[in-house]
Amino acid sequence: MLGNALIGLREGLEASLVVAILVAFLVKTDRRSELPRVWIGVGLAVAVSVGVTLALTLAQQALTFEAQETLGGSLSIVAVGFVTWMIFWMRAHGRTLSKEIEGKLDSAIAMGPLAVVVVAALAVGREGLETAVFFFAAAQAAGETTGPLIGFLIGIAIAIALAYLIYRGALRINLGRFFTVTGFLLIFVAAGILAYGVHDLQEASILPGLNTLAFDVSAAVPPDSWYGTLLKGVFNFSPQTTVLEAVVWVLYVAVVLTLFLRPARRPASPRNAPSAA
Repeated sequence: MLGNALIGLREGLEASLVVAILVAFLVKTDRRSELPRVWIGVGLAVAVSVGVTLALTLAQQALTFEAQETLGGSLSIVAVGFVTWMIFWMRAHGRTLSKEIEGKLDSAIAMGPLAVVVVAALAVGREGLETAVFFFAAAQAAGETTGPLIGFLIGIAIAIALAYLIYRGALRINLGRFFTVTGFLLIFVAAGILAYGVHDLQEASILPGLNTLAFDVSAAVPPDSWYGTLLKGVFNFSPQTTVLEAVVWVLYVAVVLTLFLRPARRPASPRNAPSAA
């Protein structure tokens, strides 16, 4: 549940901050008449995200076991791709996010009412669709829906509250540091989802090595113990891990964490630029 709450918090805060930026821009520029169109766009994005989640759930229930495992494993890998892209995108664009969104909205207002709805829907819909895929993958990994759903809802509720307080000026947080810390933690959450996706594909006989274990610590870490449940809920840790799962987990963490911790390159200043011959 904690891992799901972290994803919900991260995705929810991104979406909530986008809405806060849109609303603040319209209020500051005395264009309050455009606010209903923004809320229509947000509502459409939420409806589409919920619809995608329901569609994936219903489709999964109608499939055979092998097809269910194939779908679950494939979407887990897609979810990892989303979360990895999200981590690095926010690292690169977090500082200029407000200006980019305001520029797009300003252009949309000039184009007409429908364009404002579309901009709001697309701005929020990206996070909504990512969350839908995350939720489906988390539910598959947990083997139930209630726990992941509660975790996501808690994270999203906290994100909305934080965004509102930031919008009202009642709270100031270092968003750069926030996204850095949550990004670091999400790398390990994503590694667990990736490993579980590989396990699903092994159970579907698409990948080999289902019975070749790297380790079995189920005696020391019982799946039904509180710490086993905690490790499963946060990092999708499995006491019985195949060699392929372990290799994929280690490779993902090693590569992504190294790239994430690498200092961002800054453009050279004109004074330090080499002079022409």
